[in-house]
Amino acid sequence: MFGSRRAGLVRRLWQQRCAGGPEDAPGALKPAAHALFKKLKAEELELLVQAVESRGACEAGCVWAPRGGKQALPPQVLLCRLYRWPDLRQPHELKHLCYCAGGRGGCGDALCCNPHHFSRLAAPETPPPPYSKASWGPSWPDEPQHRGTQLLEFSYNGGDWRDTSLSRSTVKDGYWCKLAYWEHRTRVGRLYAVHEASVNVFCELPRGSGFCLGQLPAAHRSRSVRRARGKIGRGLLLSREPGGVWAYNRSEHPIFVSSPTLGPPGARGVTVLKVPPGYSAKVFDYERAGGGAGGWRLPGEGPCDPHSVRISFAKGWGPCYSRRFITSCPCWLEVLLSHPR
Repeated sequence: MFGSRRAGLVRRLWQQRCAGGPEDAPGALKPAAHALFKKLKAEELELLVQAVESRGACEAGCVWAPRGGKQALPPQVLLCRLYRWPDLRQPHELKHLCYCAGGRGGCGDALCCNPHHFSRLAAPETPPPPYSKASWGPSWPDEPQHRGTQLLEFSYNGGDWRDTSLSRSTVKDGYWCKLAYWEHRTRVGRLYAVHEASVNVFCELPRGSGFCLGQLPAAHRSRSVRRARGKIGRGLLLSREPGGVWAYNRSEHPIFVSSPTLGPPGARGVTVLKVPPGYSAKVFDYERAGGGAGGWRLPGEGPCDPHSVRISFAKGWGPCYSRRFITSCPCWLEVLLSHPR
């Protein structure tokens, strides 16, 4: 019975593999993959099945594999290549996600190899695309539609939406950022304060909790906004980590990010970084930003908050796009970071 259970789990795992190139076909990884599966406990195999069958939508726990051995590929690289990125080569191309215990020292003589506990890093030596430097819009967007004093949060669990909004008077101090959601030049909904070290921002995320954009009301939405909202899906994971803020793109479409610390020192414009699906980027660097809380002026625009990040879902902007400014993007997020004290 035990053997048939393991065999069934291994069979399900092999059915979920990605298609790769001729030299990296999944069949070439089969001996190494099956050797790794034999080393995993049945409970680890079940966690791995849950992770790969949900494609990371369900945040399964760490899958611990023993360190060492004579395998040609580290376990995390092997499984990430098998289930997510067939072109992956080296461990340094990967980053542990903030909720992975393996990124906080591991488990003694074991390491996490859950492929959905990792993201890929954009290679810094890659030449920037033509939209990488763009000035922000010439004017500040319109006033918010809703001036309420509540902080908005929805959670989703098994088809049941639950409004967990809290009044400002009931929220303890200590948030590290507030989130504002915009559609073109109009803010929709209320500010969302983030107290935990990470937050999901999404439209559709099974059993997800965090800032759910899918539940934000709007009286009239254009066709372009509705199309863009349909591409948000699982959205992104925003996390505060040592030294800065990271964004992990959980959706099936790219996100575009700008912040004062993404560009080279002294840059007059704002660098806009494209973050493909499955990739992470350090979108704000506290050390580069310094401790100042003064305004930051851009050409053609008034003072801007130097401790802020802007993220557009699915649509880029800049000189090579029809959308010159982020206020022309259908759906975007503003991250207002708490100033260092």
